[in-house]
Amino acid sequence: MNNFQEAKAHFIASHRHPINQRLHHLTNLLAIAAVILLFYDWRLTLVCLILTQVFALGGHAFFEKNEPAFRKYPGITILASLSWSFENWFGLRPARKV
Repeated sequence: MNNFQEAKAHFIASHRHPINQRLHHLTNLLAIAAVILLFYDWRLTLVCLILTQVFALGGHAFFEKNEPAFRKYPGITILASLSWSFENWFGLRPARKV
């Protein structure tokens, strides 16, 4: 198994609570918006990036009660998170039931 598959499996295992899953889908939308808004106004990009951290860390602190997957797999977790969201948004894989 490669590092991406390990990171993605760890990410999925760390995000079982449905509210935390929704918060992470929201953070992925905000991250995509941040990239787009970078060409419009860097301050809006900064707001989006701050909100991604607030929602993601809040989801782990209040709902999952675990550490973010980012701590074990820094960097590649962003790609695993986006891949997970795209699979769920576009029906490439059924949403994980709790």
